Amino acid sequence: QVQLVESGGGLVQAGGSLRLSCAASGRTSSTYSMGWVRQAPGKEREFVACITWSGGDTYYRESVKGRFTISRDNAKNTVYLQMNGLKPEDTAVYYCAASTQLVSYKADYWGQGTQVTVSS
Repeated sequence: QVQLVESGGGLVQAGGSLRLSCAASGRTSSTYSMGWVRQAPGKEREFVACITWSGGDTYYRESVKGRFTISRDNAKNTVYLQMNGLKPEDTAVYYCAASTQLVSYKADYWGQGTQVTVSS
């Protein structure tokens, strides 16, 4: 099993920045990638970004490219999501996820979620 604990959400004005963190514990060696998935009210869950543990390959949804950056600290088993230039449409609950494959809107393990609210 893998446990994921997120932190760093909050309320920010449009154009502002937030940094999310996700600390993983347990059998992290069984996972191939970690990432972030978000869900806005009344909408389906959608992939945001993911990163592989070994090569550090990164993947982003189109709408966040150039604004969001995912990174990892293998020594701390922690993944970060730096979010700049936030827009009201980025408002959602952000879930940290880990997978034995590439994280998409599906994953093997999930965090509890952290709220990100962007005001206009």
